[in-house]
Amino acid sequence: MKSMRLALALCASASLSVAHAQAPADYPADYAAVIAAARQEGKVRIYAATDTAAASPLIKDFEALYPGVKVEYSDMNTTELYNRVISEKAAGGTSGDVFWSSSMDLQIKLVNDGFALTYKSPEVAKLPEWAVWRNEGYGTTYEPIVFIYNKRLLKPEEVPQSHAELAKMLAANPERFKGKLTSYDIEKSGVGFLLITQDAKLNPAFWDLAKAIGAASPRFQSSSGTMMERIGSGENLLGFNIIGSYALLRAKKDPGIGIVMPKDYTLVMSRIMFIAKTAQNSNAAKLWLDYILSKRGQTIIANQSELGSIRADVEGDLTAHGLAKALGSALKPIQVGPGLLTYLDQAKRLEFIKQWQQTAALRK
Repeated sequence: MKSMRLALALCASASLSVAHAQAPADYPADYAAVIAAARQEGKVRIYAATDTAAASPLIKDFEALYPGVKVEYSDMNTTELYNRVISEKAAGGTSGDVFWSSSMDLQIKLVNDGFALTYKSPEVAKLPEWAVWRNEGYGTTYEPIVFIYNKRLLKPEEVPQSHAELAKMLAANPERFKGKLTSYDIEKSGVGFLLITQDAKLNPAFWDLAKAIGAASPRFQSSSGTMMERIGSGENLLGFNIIGSYALLRAKKDPGIGIVMPKDYTLVMSRIMFIAKTAQNSNAAKLWLDYILSKRGQTIIANQSELGSIRADVEGDLTAHGLAKALGSALKPIQVGPGLLTYLDQAKRLEFIKQWQQTAALRK
C-alpha cells in the first residue's frame, strides 16, 4: 500500500514537473497549475471568424506544446459568431470557451455586455496599450487595410496611393471606373461597416470621397473573397478597404493582383479575442489566449498564418515592427476599447448608413 502511494506521488510530481517545464520562464510560478488543470479539462472550444486554414498552424503547434489539450475549432462569419454567442447565452446551454473575431466592434460589445472573463495574460506587458481593454478584450493580429487593383489593366502610375488620390482619380474618370470599383456592402458585412466608419473618423474629406465613389456606380460585396476574384478576373479594376492579410495570400496565387497601403493613412485591424465568462474549460482557454499572444504564437501568426504579428519583438514584413519601417506614422491601428461602440448605437448606425446610401451607394 505504501509503495502504491509513493508511486502515485511520484507520478503526480512528474506530471507537475512536465507542466512547469512548459511554462515560459517569465510566467508566474503557479502557471504550472493552470497547465495541469487544462490537461484535466482536455479541450478548448473556440468560436472564430478566422479561416480554418489560417488557424491550422496555430492549432497544430498548440496541441504539440500542450499534449492532452485538444482544440475544437468552429469557423463562422462575424455576424454568425455574434448571434450564436447571444442565442446560446439566452438558451442557457453550453457555448464556446474563447471567441475570436475580426468584427472588432461586435467583440467589444460582447465584452461590454459582460460576456468576457477578466484575465490578465502574462503576455500583456509585451502588447501595445491600444490592443488591450480591461484585461478582457485582446487584439491579436496586425492587419493593414489596403487598396487592391488589377495589374494587367491599370498601369502603376494610374494606381492611387492615398484616399485623396482615390477620390481625385474617380472624380476625373467617372466613365472609366463606372461599375469597376468594389468594396464591402456595409449593410451586410460587419467588418465593412467597422472599416468605413473608421475612415469617416480619420479622413476629413471622407464624404467627398464617398461622393466620388457613388459617381463610379460601385459594386458592393459581402465578402473579400468575391471582391478579389472579380479584381483578378478584370470584372472590377480596383477595390478599397480590403483586409491586407487576405489580399497578400490571394496575390501569391494570382500575380495579377496588386496591393497598395495608402500613404495618407493605413487602418490596421486586429482580431479581438476574449475568454467567455462562462467557459467550461477556462484553464485551457487561458492557455490558448496566452499562446496566441506569446512570441511563439505571434511568430506563427506572422509567418505561417500570415495575419500579421502585433508584437514589436517579432521580426518580418507582416509584423507591427516590419510595417512601421515602411509606413511609420501612417499606420493607424483601430483602438481596442469602448470607442468601437459608437456606431453600434442603433440611431447613429442608421443615420450613417442612410447618408452612405445617398452619397456612395446613390440610393435616394
